[in-house]
Amino acid sequence: MSEAKCLLLDGGMASQLIANGFSDINFDPLWSARLLSTNPEAVTEAHQAFVKSGADIIETNTYQVSIEGFHKYLDLSSEETLQLVRDSVSLARNAIQPQATGKRILVAGSIGPYGVALHDGSEYTGHYIEHMSMQQLQDWHRPKMKALAEAGIDMFAFETIPAAKEADALVNLLATEFPRTKAMLSFSCKNGLHTNYGEPLSDAVRSSMQCDQITHVGVNCTSPEYIESLLDSLQPYKELKPFVVYPNSGELWTSGKGWAGQSKLVNLEPFISMCIEKGATVIGGCCRVTKETLHQMRKAIDRRQ
Repeated sequence: MSEAKCLLLDGGMASQLIANGFSDINFDPLWSARLLSTNPEAVTEAHQAFVKSGADIIETNTYQVSIEGFHKYLDLSSEETLQLVRDSVSLARNAIQPQATGKRILVAGSIGPYGVALHDGSEYTGHYIEHMSMQQLQDWHRPKMKALAEAGIDMFAFETIPAAKEADALVNLLATEFPRTKAMLSFSCKNGLHTNYGEPLSDAVRSSMQCDQITHVGVNCTSPEYIESLLDSLQPYKELKPFVVYPNSGELWTSGKGWAGQSKLVNLEPFISMCIEKGATVIGGCCRVTKETLHQMRKAIDRRQ
């Protein structure tokens, strides 16, 4: 059996915006999402950088969007916030159009975890999970998912999910209220076996395997050094669904100080080959991955196929 074609997902939106000169967002509670309101042209330019680097899928700049956060920090109403969510899809489409090369480029609606609304880094611990019901999680995610679906995304990207409970809430909501929309699901992990909340990744993905709308499962916003072990843990599912992998650079983030350390996304050729051999058919980058690294990923994927 021949290998499925591997698609290139884009890089870190905030990281590309910072590379483009918008360094203030590094310490902004709304992160890159603020620019949906204050400078949408900059968002389109960041998308264009990824398209020019060869991305097959680009994500909307909605990871950090929450109704609570946009009300608190931008004084926007719920409807004004949701309109910006819809507009984010147009910004992505506008970035694709001038780069038309004959291939179809997909737009994925980014859905981050509930923790992004807390503005305390809890998406990297998942501690809020124990205090929330499935219904509360679904009620929080529903408005943004509805706005993205209305705007015509090609799929959802449920990403940086720290715990199985939130993944289950999203998958159930997808199946019951958005039955015509596909989605990728990826977890953030703290080591080579466990989600950020502490569950084995192999357990956390189990229920999503039963949902036909979930096209890929995998890992994002996780250090490259853990990816091989995490993919090894998912091998029992390799024949059920392909995997999605988009690590961060492996540098460390400290609140109030920013990024430190050296990128671990080096030797991309063997990294890309390993991911493909272990079942990944969507590969990209997350935090600290900009257009230059994405372009190198594109070349490595093309040489592998």
